[in-house]
Amino acid sequence: MNAWEKNFRETDPYVPGEQPKRKDVIKLNTNENPYPPSPLVQKKLQEMDSTLFRKYPDPDASVLVSAIAGYYKVKEENVFVGVGSDDVLGTAFLTFFNGPDPVLFPDITYSFYDVWAKLFRIPFETPKLNRDFKIVKEDYYRKNGGVVIANPNAPTGIMMDLQDIEDIVRHNTESVVIVDEAYVDFGGKSALPLTEKYKNLLVVQTFSKSRSMAGMRIGFAIGDTGIISAMRRVRYSYNSYTMNMPSILLGAEAVKDDAYFRETTGRIIRTRERVKKELSALGFIFGDSMTNFIFASCPGVNAAGLFEAMKKEGIYVRYFNRPVISDYLRITIGTDEEMDVMLSFLRRYLKK
Repeated sequence: MNAWEKNFRETDPYVPGEQPKRKDVIKLNTNENPYPPSPLVQKKLQEMDSTLFRKYPDPDASVLVSAIAGYYKVKEENVFVGVGSDDVLGTAFLTFFNGPDPVLFPDITYSFYDVWAKLFRIPFETPKLNRDFKIVKEDYYRKNGGVVIANPNAPTGIMMDLQDIEDIVRHNTESVVIVDEAYVDFGGKSALPLTEKYKNLLVVQTFSKSRSMAGMRIGFAIGDTGIISAMRRVRYSYNSYTMNMPSILLGAEAVKDDAYFRETTGRIIRTRERVKKELSALGFIFGDSMTNFIFASCPGVNAAGLFEAMKKEGIYVRYFNRPVISDYLRITIGTDEEMDVMLSFLRRYLKK
């Protein structure tokens, strides 16, 4: 090792779902929305003048912030936007978790949390989920440097009752509580109303799933003006122009089209509920997902082997080779046609 290499920051990076190079696949492994963005987004994209890209974007992303604030009926100073919810969450970790006490988040959850904690040298602990993959709220009623709860949880898909979320916030008035709601639009109940009651609560959402804009990388957080202001100061300390102009303008258009938003999320919810019944009939077991995916196991069937067989067939799902969840596959909800192809393959594979 060279002397200068000793100063490199060592970290184990987050591993995203595979983005297959082949075209003829059914892609159910990264929880993307199978439907296109709002027609308003497509119309705005066609109207964009290329000279728009010559100048720096608005560092405040004012057009997008205004649209989000109007939609959720909060003030603009209560909104923070970033390059996907990952950017928003990473900024929140960097901003709020700088004390000696450990940040708490579940042992089975979004696997970027521990990556940020290690990268930013934040102490953390991971209370275990119970046997039903549910959070034990009492595990978070102790001294800590912050709390992060994905609700609905990923990769399990299970939703925690809003009253239990509030209990956790109420027991942690001395630290910031982050509720990551990447999947809340698929039937969950948001904690956003609680931000008016608790100044230490930050709720984070994304345009990647329910608004079909994963490729544009748009995320946002809503919270008290104090914590939003702190996040903005940190963001402006390392990059004032995190969001590009197309994302700002197209994101604002997506927010305007509430009818389309509800139509497509409704279609995904209906498909999800149908697929639950079909998978159950095939012998799969799973929690009551309130997301755009199902986290399922088939007793007696090797999940890794099934994952590879599906991939060979051109059906991509997600497999986590980790203790406790190594018997499960995470299956994104696609179109009805895509799910029918997957179900047909599973019947052949299981000979049912």
